[in-house]
Amino acid sequence: MLRGILLVGLSVAALLAQGPKYDLGRNASDGDVAAAGIAVLPDGQGLPEGSGTAEDGARIFENTCRECHGPEGKGGDQTALVGKLTDLDGEKPKKTVGSYWPHATTLWDYTNRAMPFDRPGSLTVDQVYAVTAYVLHLNGLWDEETVLNAKTLPAVEMPNREGFFSEETAEKSR
Repeated sequence: MLRGILLVGLSVAALLAQGPKYDLGRNASDGDVAAAGIAVLPDGQGLPEGSGTAEDGARIFENTCRECHGPEGKGGDQTALVGKLTDLDGEKPKKTVGSYWPHATTLWDYTNRAMPFDRPGSLTVDQVYAVTAYVLHLNGLWDEETVLNAKTLPAVEMPNREGFFSEETAEKSR
């Protein structure tokens, strides 16, 4: 009996979902998108002003990231951040910032929007640059004292940058 009522209820809900348009909500404005900070491109377009060093990032990482990503980013409760291109070889590739990610700007964008896991978006712009510099440093891609910012970050050459291709590249190869 209860199962029959549940099925009828689900059927009615499905029919109502196909009903008229109610014009709820609104399209996101350019300001909404900019405020969400989700428009960072591989070439650095969309990165905000700010800066940080790996030296500063080490302190932030210790207090904010270590619990999940382990000491020196080699893994803990969550994904390891440190690796090398050869980690992609074999049956179980290890996808890390150092082995897999094709653009350093993606690291900044992801950290800015989604980290730390329990308080996403709580880091300041300068803290995000510092943590990004530190993670790049742990992967041997950035030195400890050089300032990372919107101009220097896109210039970081990631080891797996050639492991991906764009739609434009795919079209040219056809």
